[in-house]
Formats: sequence, structure tokens, C-alpha cells
Amino acid sequence: MEASCPQSSQFIASNGNRGISGGTGAPLIENIEMGQIIVPERKSWKNLFAYMGPGFLVSIAYIDPGNFETDLQAGAQFKYELLWIILLASCSALVIQSLAAKLGVVTGKHLAEHCRAEYPKVPNFILWILAELAVVACDIPEVIGTAFALNMLFKVPIWCGVLVTGLSTLLLLFLQQYGVRKLEFFIAFLVLTMAGCFFAELGYAKPKSSEVLKGLFVPQLKGHGATGLAISLLGAMVMPHNLFLHSALVLSRKIPRSIHGIKEACTFYTIESAFALAVAFLINVSVISVSGAICSSENLDPEDQKNCSDLDLNKASFLLKNVLGNWSSKLFAIALLASGQSSTITGTYAGQYVMQGFLDLRITPWIRNLLTRSLAIVPSLIVALIGGSAAAGQLIIIASMILSFELPFALVPLLKFTSSKTKMGSYANSIAIASITWIISSLIVMINSYYIISGFINLLLHSGMQTVSVVFAGIVGFSGMLVYVAAILYLVFRRNRKSTQPLLHDDSQFGQSCGSSSSIYDLPREDIVSMQLPQRRNALDLD
Repeated sequence: MEASCPQSSQFIASNGNRGISGGTGAPLIENIEMGQIIVPERKSWKNLFAYMGPGFLVSIAYIDPGNFETDLQAGAQFKYELLWIILLASCSALVIQSLAAKLGVVTGKHLAEHCRAEYPKVPNFILWILAELAVVACDIPEVIGTAFALNMLFKVPIWCGVLVTGLSTLLLLFLQQYGVRKLEFFIAFLVLTMAGCFFAELGYAKPKSSEVLKGLFVPQLKGHGATGLAISLLGAMVMPHNLFLHSALVLSRKIPRSIHGIKEACTFYTIESAFALAVAFLINVSVISVSGAICSSENLDPEDQKNCSDLDLNKASFLLKNVLGNWSSKLFAIALLASGQSSTITGTYAGQYVMQGFLDLRITPWIRNLLTRSLAIVPSLIVALIGGSAAAGQLIIIASMILSFELPFALVPLLKFTSSKTKMGSYANSIAIASITWIISSLIVMINSYYIISGFINLLLHSGMQTVSVVFAGIVGFSGMLVYVAAILYLVFRRNRKSTQPLLHDDSQFGQSCGSSSSIYDLPREDIVSMQLPQRRNALDLD
């Protein structure tokens, strides 16, 4: 169905095959079963509703089991002292996610596709491996969180729950054919229910507002393990796979390829992301505040004191007893299950776009999910069998740290591409935005480097190894650190060599009649909308 005149309905679903304007007119895929939203050219604040979706889907990753695990431990161990990390990470995430959306809107290609076009084969392959590792590292908290939820609901052993997670997500992917929107709304409802419980618990816990504000606006890293937990919080908030995901999801809308249309899309995507991330920010702050207030209380009974000393997702339901009573464990488990499953779906989508973008390889979602989930299940199962729930909780923290270490390898290319006039034209980052984002990226690299170096030195000094072994391990370890820094510097200082100017029609084309509106919508990307990425067809088959 073609886009109608501006005087008709505000949003138009397109179920037919559409070609790229100015090209052969052939569809990208043969059968389109999923409706597409076409944004009209006319100016209206109601257009915001057409852009709602990608930001909320991305924000799910900011309230996944990995976030809850790190939030709980941050509150239990350091009270409100690490809240400033949440504020910093949320503000950074808004800027970074907005850049990811702008890259997709302006150029019509997502981040992984730009990397494949820009970098030589070897660096591109390495970036793909790192992106895949990031998706797997993101999936580990979902696996363990779901296993914890099944343990609380049905007393299933953690290691059995880990195995069951391989089937649970495939079931949800199967249910998408009956309406992914309904599934996402249901999951969001359950997650927001848990958020409401933590908000209500704030009324009972009564954290001191002065201490909370100090924790939000006064940076401090005191006590053993604070730096490592801060890195975990940062990695759990600003995830590398989200940059690939967001830059691809915005391509599911058909926007007018006019100056106004592109600017409006960038603005509304930023507004949507800001609202979604604000909700996620409040949820994370409430979790840390509740954990910090309750675990620092002087009226805790011995059992709760023991839980606070070694707090993880499997023990956290006692924090909600004031609100939910005896139902706290069951309802917390249901919301945790919803959080893990919804985050896994977004991880599956991100994995598809990463593989399609870097390698131009497209596979069906259930196979993609099975590969990612298998790689995440193996370490989770080993740790759960050997160390139980406590070790599984620590694995979530380690996975979040891995995400933080890998972030520069997605963030630096994004900053380079969005700051390049040869790729973005007049939509390239301003000096202020470029400065802010590069400062954020530099801080992340410096914090990661400091933690790796200090932790490695401490490990060598207390390892008890012989001097020769310590020297050898030191050489290997610091060589790896140099490779890490050198790889980041390569991405930073390498000049962009591929020019991809913004997809923009001449203003004269917008004076055409309504019947020629197909020339306005240049960017179908049905492959992004359908999610069921098909096998490529030979160019000779296109007519």
C-alpha cells in the first residue's frame, strides 16, 4: 500500500513490497508480512508516535538482570556512593544512543554495515568477533537471571534452570508470529510492575534524600572493590551491542528524505530515547537506594544481614517484603523472568544485525538465538555446577565488566562516523557534541585501563609465584594491555576513507503530486523490519 496524501491518516502501514527509489524498483525481500510505519512529510508533533519503539526496545537492556545484579551489590556494599555512576552512564547513554540513531537515519545504514564498508577485512573481522562476544556477554546475565527466576518459582536447581533457558527464549521467538508488539507490551508491563514495587519500597525504606543526592552528584570510589563494581555498573548501562541495535532499528521507519524529515526523525528519536532512558534511570536508582537503605539498617534480622553480605538476584526478594509480603519471592521471580527474556530478544536482534552488517550473512532468528545462547550457557552451566548461585552472581558482574572493556570498539567507530562530514554531510556532530562524546570515550578507556593494570599488578604481587614466573606473566599481561590500547588508538587515528553522503532528495521532488510519493520514501529496509533475514538473491533475479 502506497503512502497517501498528507491530508489522510497520520500513520500508514505498508505491507507491500517496495523498492529503493531511484534503483531497480525491486523489493529487498519477496514476502513482507510485517506492517511498516510511514511517517508523513507534514510537520506535526503527532509524528512522535510513529517513532516510538526503537528507544524503548533498546532501553530494555538497561533494566536487565545484569543491571539488577550490579545495582543490588552496589547498594548493599557501598550504599549510595555509586549512584553517580548511574547518572553519568545514563547521560552518556542518551548522547551515545542518539548518535547511533542519527547514523542510521541520515545514512540509511546501521553501524555494522558502516564498519564493513570502512575497515579492511582483518580489522572488520576482529570487530565482528568482539561484537559477537559482547552479545554473548550480554546474554550471560539473562541466562543466569532466568535460572534464578525458575529457582524461586519452581525450586529448579540453578544448573537445570540454565539448561531450560535455551528453550524458553526459542518459545518466545516462536510466539512473535502472533504479534511481537503484544509480547513486548506484556513483558514491559511485568518489568514496570517490578519497578513499581521498588518505587513503593522506597516509601518504606525511607533513604535519606541528602545521602542519595550526595551519591548522585559527588563522585567517589572508596573501599575495596568499588572500582570494579563501578566498571560493572558502567558496562551494564552502556552496552556495545545496543549501538548496533539502535542504529538498525531506526531503519524500520520510512521517513521523508527531506531536510525537515531527517531533522524531525533525529529529534523525535532523541526525545523517545530520553524518555525511555529516564524510566530506566529511575528504576536503577530505586534498586540501589532500596538495597542501600535496607542493608544499612540497624534493625535487620540475622538472616537478612547474611543476605546483604552476599547479595545476588537469588536472594534479593527479601528487599520487597514490606510491599509484597509473602508474595515477594514469586512476583520478583516473575518480573525477573520477564526482564531476562525481553533482554534476550533484543540481544537476538542485535546479533542478527551484527552478523548481517559485518559479514553480509543472514540467518533465521531461532538459529541465531541458538548459537548465542549455547555460547552463553556453557560458562553459566560450569559456574553454576561448581560454585552455585553465589558464583553465578559473580559471573554476571564479570560479564558486565567484559561489556565495559569492549565498549570502545563499538563507540569509537560510531563517534568517527557521526563526526565525519564525508559520511554525515551537514548532519555531522557539532564541536560541542564531538568533544563531549570523545571525553566520555576517553574516560571509559582510562578507567578500564587503570582497573586492568592495578588489578593485574595486585594479582602478581599476591600470587605467590616464583620471580621468574611473575616476570613472565607480567610481560604477557602488559603486552596484552598494549595490544588493547593500540587497537583503540588504531580506530581513533585511522582516517575515514569511504564517503557515504546522507540519503536526501532535492527539494524539488517534494513539489510533485501525491501520486508520486514513492520518490519521497527512499529507504524501505524491509530486511530490518521483518527480522526474518532472508538469503540474498542474485542481482539477476531482481526485476
